[in-house]
Amino acid sequence: MGKKRRREEKLAKQLAKQLAKDERRVGSPIPESLRPRPALAYELDEGRENVALSVLRSATPGLSYLLTRYPRGLLRRDAVAGVAVAAYLIPQVMAYSAIVNVPPVASLWTALAAIIAYAVLGSSRILSSGPESTIALMTGVAIAPLAAGNPDRAVALSAALALCVAGWCLVARVLRAGIIAELLSTPLLVGYLAGGAVLMIVGQLGKVTGTSVDGESIVDQVKSFASVVGQTKLPTLIIALATLALILVIIKLKPMWPAPLIAVVLATVASVALHLEAQGVKVVGTVPSGLPMPKLPNVSMEEFTAMLWAGLGITIVGYSDIMLISRGFPLTPGDGETKADVRADPQQELVAMAGVHAAVGLFSGYPVSASGSRTALAIAGGARSQAYSLVAGLCVVAVLFFAGPLMASLPSAALGAVVFYAAGKLVSIPDFKRLWAFRRREFMLAIIAMLGTVMIGILQGVLFAIALSLLEMLHRLARPHEGVLGRVPGIAGMHDVADYPDARTIPGCIFYRYDAPLFFANVGDLRERVDRVISLENAAYPDAPVRWFILNVEANVEVDITAADALRELAQELADRGIELGLARVKFDLYEPLDRAGVIDIIGKDMLFATLPVAEEAYLRWALKHADHAQSDSQLDEVADLVDEEESSSLLPWDRPDDDDADDDDEDDDDAADGVVHSADVAYGSVTNRRSTLVRRGEQPGEPAQE
Repeated sequence: MGKKRRREEKLAKQLAKQLAKDERRVGSPIPESLRPRPALAYELDEGRENVALSVLRSATPGLSYLLTRYPRGLLRRDAVAGVAVAAYLIPQVMAYSAIVNVPPVASLWTALAAIIAYAVLGSSRILSSGPESTIALMTGVAIAPLAAGNPDRAVALSAALALCVAGWCLVARVLRAGIIAELLSTPLLVGYLAGGAVLMIVGQLGKVTGTSVDGESIVDQVKSFASVVGQTKLPTLIIALATLALILVIIKLKPMWPAPLIAVVLATVASVALHLEAQGVKVVGTVPSGLPMPKLPNVSMEEFTAMLWAGLGITIVGYSDIMLISRGFPLTPGDGETKADVRADPQQELVAMAGVHAAVGLFSGYPVSASGSRTALAIAGGARSQAYSLVAGLCVVAVLFFAGPLMASLPSAALGAVVFYAAGKLVSIPDFKRLWAFRRREFMLAIIAMLGTVMIGILQGVLFAIALSLLEMLHRLARPHEGVLGRVPGIAGMHDVADYPDARTIPGCIFYRYDAPLFFANVGDLRERVDRVISLENAAYPDAPVRWFILNVEANVEVDITAADALRELAQELADRGIELGLARVKFDLYEPLDRAGVIDIIGKDMLFATLPVAEEAYLRWALKHADHAQSDSQLDEVADLVDEEESSSLLPWDRPDDDDADDDDEDDDDAADGVVHSADVAYGSVTNRRSTLVRRGEQPGEPAQE
């Protein structure tokens, strides 16, 4: 008992001592409710979940949600949405079989496998997985040389290509390469999709006219079509045009109706009633019933190797499509949920994409992606989870087992018309207009991507678009925006002088910002611009030549050896001209490589500044120290004059009032400025009452303040 009591007394003293220390640190007494309390026996190692079960649950977020957290009250809404999506999906995916050159039933196998696999593995509750026009086109182009027009070989090759995509997805997941979704910028994606639409339309010209069109490239196909267009079968063309017209009319008058399904059903009815097959209209023919048994596709290693790069292209485009659609159609969080709970996980989507393609490949399907139109239809129908996809899957199963004979009389031209409709949805005129209004260069990138895709092919077009994206990014970094910084009356910090007509700069010192990290591709451009800015300053104010040049390096967290050497040479060149080079807002991650490269030895640690106002004050002290007495008195008189001078109204560029309103706001601006001006702004009085006449490149209004 004695030992226990002594331990308790010792513990009480230690706690009292710690409490006193905590109260001194926070500067006030700590109430009882916030004082430390005995820790619980949390039993963290007790009842730990089985590792395998935990991995399974994390790898199957869709299934876990449906089994454990799905509100059963949403089942009716999901069921209604699922039927609507199935009505749209079935004729749509059957039409895509013409692009891949596989039997229509293969598209239904593909859709069913993709639906079930994504419902289990997918992280998005609303995304519609399955055949998609662009991916179907890429698949058709990839397997065409190997299939040689044989539908059975096309089925095996497309299934092998799906397994190839699954492998690439797993590699990407291991490497955490979700960034590939960002490699297609918006302008290039808009142009690429438009180019894909052109290829889809040209590829269906033979089917909608009843002619035979040959050729691998689009040029060859157009030449072939031009040579046989006079042989067009009128009944086939009428069926195609009527189907397309009916789809467009229904979409216009009743946008919620399943227009493709209605048009395809009516085309089938017309085919049976009018005996169109006897009149030369090609029909789908016998459709196998039931489901295929899972199996590995029968292809050689040479054929599989030949499709590897095509699989990589499909992986990039398909994954980009999935992430764009998941971001473009966010699901509203339910009760007790946040946006993070319903947001798609980029890394998990790679796993889901791998699982989907593995299932598709084993069930004789072809590569898939996500459908924006079906996803939008699901949301409009009230869907809240992948339960709607499972309902759509049940509808596909019903068609596979019971509707085979009904599909036998479906005209191929009607499916071609559905492809025409799908291709038209890939071309977004509003997006082209938006790019034109935003920036002409963005519009031209879209046009170049479209022409590149059309002329060199869909697979090469993917790589071409990615290369353009990387080149555009490199150009932005190699030739970035720049700015000379100065003080603006009434606004704290330093700002781009081009954005404010009343901005003022300090005689003999230039504060300069280069808006990109320094590396081998842009450091030469930096040196040219620095020399140009100094020349303009000296020419405009020969009585106050540049003595200090402060480079704001806040955009830099690292530097390569080429840029470090160039900075050292720049500092030496400026020193030979009597100009000191200083660096402001230097991060430690940048300081270390500059120190190792010898740049700090040339510049000097005294020319490194934490902020721009600190650099400004240091220059003013240096300038006053090195000026003669008469000049100092003159500058001090100027300081007094500027302090007494009434400040002009100077708001941010997009907030500037009309001239008639400016006088009314002066008093408010002065009061606001008194509370935010940095202490170093006292030195601002030595700024001359002049406006910067420097010319710079790439002006962009509204640059952020440099504190």
